[in-house]
Amino acid sequence: MTISILFLILLALLFDFLNGFNDAANSIATVVSTRVLSPKHAVMWASFFNFIAFLFFGLHVANTIGKGIIDITIIDQHIILGALVGACLWDIFAWHLGIPTSSSHALIGGMIGSALVKAGPKALVASGIIKTVTFIFISPIVGLCLGLTFGIAVYWIFRKTIPLKVDNFFRKGQLVSAALFSLGHGGNDAQKTMGIIASLLFSAGLLGPKFHIPFWVVIACQAAIALGTLFGGWRIVKTMGQKIAKLKPVDGFCAESGAAVTLFVASRFGIPVSTTHTITGAIMGIGSLKRLSAVRWGVAGHIVWAWIMTIPCSAAISAAVYYFTSK
Repeated sequence: MTISILFLILLALLFDFLNGFNDAANSIATVVSTRVLSPKHAVMWASFFNFIAFLFFGLHVANTIGKGIIDITIIDQHIILGALVGACLWDIFAWHLGIPTSSSHALIGGMIGSALVKAGPKALVASGIIKTVTFIFISPIVGLCLGLTFGIAVYWIFRKTIPLKVDNFFRKGQLVSAALFSLGHGGNDAQKTMGIIASLLFSAGLLGPKFHIPFWVVIACQAAIALGTLFGGWRIVKTMGQKIAKLKPVDGFCAESGAAVTLFVASRFGIPVSTTHTITGAIMGIGSLKRLSAVRWGVAGHIVWAWIMTIPCSAAISAAVYYFTSK
């Protein structure tokens, strides 16, 4: 293994760390904002379940990223460098502004930008990109619908229970829902970096004739995203936890449960969705159950624009990096 490949693997793990750092808010915002856990204990809880996610999910998403976004035969070290730098810079920019953007789509945008500069549109795998872009819109809608459905069911079941008992019950229940969501987060997002590292190793001839994900790559990526979550993305917690809608423990439980189900299904079918999009939709769904005005639609609108801009912006950065480093 050459120094340049080792450097790119470390850069990929840095991206994975930033993914966990940036997306920590997705896992802990509701459980912190409802004061079920302190920020310190919340990130410890979430990072543990981020790490063990590989025990519960296959590697379908990793395979999609590794060979389902761009033609694996054109991948080289410059493409991987451009993709990772584009994704990392966009993540840092979004974190600085407190925008809950998608690390997943930043990485995909980075891959697209580098590939376009090297080989043009023929380098893109249309089916994988269309599936991913489609779920930019589908995953928050599904999250919204499931959050709303969980909310309706829970509010109906507990309609005759005094509020204090409901609050106490779901303060405990939210520990379970936060754990499930963190499992979904680790199971979907860490796999994207696994796919990047595996495609790098495959292009360098280090995996043999057949593309696969080595176990050491799995462990390294799960550990990196868990460490990122452990250090947390506090700027974004406030946006996710309180700026979109005010939440109670029962609301946090419903939002996290709806988002977790969405992530579990997406991971099962190898669809690289955004945990940010999913939990935002679920929070909007449970917030709108009370009344439509309970959701701060202006804040939600700014978040949606950030989603739309993520792929083209990270692609542009990546394209520039590839152009200047490949000369």
